[in-house]
Amino acid sequence: MTDWDVVVVGGGNAGYSAAIAAKQAGAGRVLLIEKSTETSYPGGNSYFTAGAFRTVFGGLDDLLPILHNVDSETAKIIDMDPYTRDDFLNDLMRVTGGRADPTLADVLVNQSRETIDWLSKVGVKFRLSFNRQAYKVDGRFKFWGGMVLSVVDGGKGLIKQYSDSAARHGVTVQYDTSLIGLLTSPTSSAVTGLNVIHKGAKQAISASAVILTCGGFEASAAMRAQYLGPQWDLAHVRGTPYNTGDGHIIAQRDCNAKPVGGYSSCHATCWDANTNAHQGDTVLTNQFTKSGYPLGIMVNRNGERFVDEGMDFRNYTYASFGKEIMKQPGSIAFQIWDAKALPWLREEEYHDSVVEKITANSIEELAEKLATPKQGLWKATLNNKEALVATIREYNTAVEAYQREHPNAKWDPAVMDGLSTQSTLKQLNLPKSNWALTIDKAPFAAVKITTGITFTFGGLAVDPESAAVLDISSRPIDNLYAAGEIVGGLFYDNYPGGSGLMLGSILGRKAGIAAASQSTLVSKL
Repeated sequence: MTDWDVVVVGGGNAGYSAAIAAKQAGAGRVLLIEKSTETSYPGGNSYFTAGAFRTVFGGLDDLLPILHNVDSETAKIIDMDPYTRDDFLNDLMRVTGGRADPTLADVLVNQSRETIDWLSKVGVKFRLSFNRQAYKVDGRFKFWGGMVLSVVDGGKGLIKQYSDSAARHGVTVQYDTSLIGLLTSPTSSAVTGLNVIHKGAKQAISASAVILTCGGFEASAAMRAQYLGPQWDLAHVRGTPYNTGDGHIIAQRDCNAKPVGGYSSCHATCWDANTNAHQGDTVLTNQFTKSGYPLGIMVNRNGERFVDEGMDFRNYTYASFGKEIMKQPGSIAFQIWDAKALPWLREEEYHDSVVEKITANSIEELAEKLATPKQGLWKATLNNKEALVATIREYNTAVEAYQREHPNAKWDPAVMDGLSTQSTLKQLNLPKSNWALTIDKAPFAAVKITTGITFTFGGLAVDPESAAVLDISSRPIDNLYAAGEIVGGLFYDNYPGGSGLMLGSILGRKAGIAAASQSTLVSKL
């Protein structure tokens, strides 16, 4: 049996935060084990993200010292409001229906900014997310939605920067190692180590403290169907195929860990329907997200709209709209735009090299093309051409009525512009509340989308101050900690974009510090 001071299970954002923090806090021997191999899906789901972090900040000047992509001239043409603690808390509580655990919410909000500085010091390189969170309007970059930071080179860059930092700090990383059990004291519930399979061979590892950062259960079709409900076994997995709920099952089985949070819900987005259903693409990663729906409309296979595409900024709706697609016939939908909106779509998501676009010179032609089966794409055809044409015509009539009633209203994708389908002259049963433009100028374009699941919301209960895992009586389990997507209690039904990575880093750092302290106590006994 090998002996370690701290063992971290899972090599993503939370895991690396924990391992680095443990070394900084004085832990001697720190081991990070990762289920994947070094060349196949390293970095967990973090690798597949855009690397976005939501944090409290006081405006552009507050962030400039940590940014790697803003020079003095660019800074002069940036419009960016501060994002206060109240803003962050209100957004979190609003999108989770007030269900978010208040203590966890307080930790996320109030410790976000200091954790960003800590991440910067350990080697994470931040940039302003011009491509995802700003539009250039009238010659100025207008940031929107409260979230402005991402990591240089996205999730790929995040894992590379973490890996380099871990090496500098003396963390040992061991790939191709799967957790199969937690070892506990014969006289108490205290964790004393873990059993793993490393490259096909069983091993026992002794540890003064264990930190679980091994993700949710989104890559397990069986657990998705069990907890999320019918049809969810058919969802497309956006990220790693290795997040199969191992930590959830083992911690509950071996340590009586307490499950909490939104087990029947998850983060699910609009996703390219032509992707591999079982795992993400390690080259294009997050580019298969299709987040341009606020600029157009979405319809199901019956030609009917099913969400208010303009109900809020994209980063407050994208994690829930994927679930709405799952409810549609065949779990398939289409995003549609005309020539006015097409130039505003993000190239990294909608370039011809990334996604198949169906184009046409009339709505009728577009409907015909969407309804024509293509070899190998039998599940993704439009069922009702006439209904789609009627839907767009009625939508256009409602937009034109609003514009006649509000002739001075200006379309602006960087603000909640109020340009809608609802006026005293005409109202739709399902409104588009902002950014409503007619779809009437050729060429027209559509892409096929489905549900892409990112991570699950249910998880283990932790003490928000130490990240210690709690048992079913809400008592801390000695020597066991957790951080990242395996933690439940904060997100329900929806979440504000960028808050998952942020919480993972906060709790990962806390877990590392607490585990290092525990390992020091054990070494003195």
